[in-house]
Amino acid sequence: MSFTDLQPLFPADLFGDNPIILAGPCSAESESQILEAARALSAEGIKIFRAGVWKPRTKPGGFEGIGSPALAWLAKAKEATGMLTATEVANARHLEEAVASGIDVIWIGARTSANPFAVQEIADAIAQLPAERRDSLAVLVKNPVNPDLELWIGALERLYGAGVRRLGAIHRGFSSYGKHLYRNPPKWRIPIELHRRLPEIPVICDPSHIGGKRELIAPLSQQALDMNFDGLIIESHCRPDEALSDAAQQLTPSSLSFILHSLKRHTDTTTTESLGVLRQQIDRLDTELLELLAKRMRVARDIGRYKREHNMPVVQLGRYNDLMQKRVDDGVTLDLSVDFLRNILAAIHEESVRQQLEICSNDNEGEEPKQ
Repeated sequence: MSFTDLQPLFPADLFGDNPIILAGPCSAESESQILEAARALSAEGIKIFRAGVWKPRTKPGGFEGIGSPALAWLAKAKEATGMLTATEVANARHLEEAVASGIDVIWIGARTSANPFAVQEIADAIAQLPAERRDSLAVLVKNPVNPDLELWIGALERLYGAGVRRLGAIHRGFSSYGKHLYRNPPKWRIPIELHRRLPEIPVICDPSHIGGKRELIAPLSQQALDMNFDGLIIESHCRPDEALSDAAQQLTPSSLSFILHSLKRHTDTTTTESLGVLRQQIDRLDTELLELLAKRMRVARDIGRYKREHNMPVVQLGRYNDLMQKRVDDGVTLDLSVDFLRNILAAIHEESVRQQLEICSNDNEGEEPKQ
């Protein structure tokens, strides 16, 4: 699907050449909390106020949001400050109530974007809106909880097919098992690939959910801008430690303002002569890397022939585990990250196994696997 007639997410005079910024508390907790946060953020120059009304939690018993009554608080915040308002929706009823209350921006959360049935339900509800209201609504789609690029693109396509023309994506990282530095590891290659395939779609970074800790928000925000993300969505609460949800990742409005004013936006995209030389080096190294991989796979096919002739299994887990650990250890000494090494070595091993399996399944001794 080609996203050929998208409209800007927001009026040109709202942000100018500056990054798009959405900020506000994780959850709408009370009318006074919402108005206090909105006024404080507006005073710091924030133009779009975000707050969760319906809050799906991983386990029951946590604060799951005030629900529909909180929409009236957002409407009052909009009236008091002139800010645009944004909230998350997870089904058609949420969408209809948010639109009726005057919400300007909706986003579809990571759990919802992973469910094509739910996304289609929301898309169908948007398609039923009067054309003027549908055209004025900005819709953002968070990446699915798992690193599934096609599912993310599919959600965007469903909404575009419903007539949404102010459409964007939010990168909030991906769920993972075990302990990590980040709450949701960013896996930057996935939003970068999304932008490569869909350059018309603006991508906004959510450093609050990626980091999970307020001290990580500043460096993650700078990383996102360095990679030319179009903006940031950041959680901000006047008293973060008292927040009913995601307290550890929320900033006070003044702290948020300090971070935003400290960020550097790289606007000069002109390729200098020196950069051109460096890029030529990268091109040559990539070519050499591909040639080395091809040589490695030729050796893997030779190994496949040997294993077939001697009736040996293709996969030998003991050797694989030993080699993986040794390669990772060697790579770390070369300043390569463990996660990168494990990912790339696993992919190389998987391709080697595929090549050997094709060799072992060929009846003709001299037949090469199809590429």
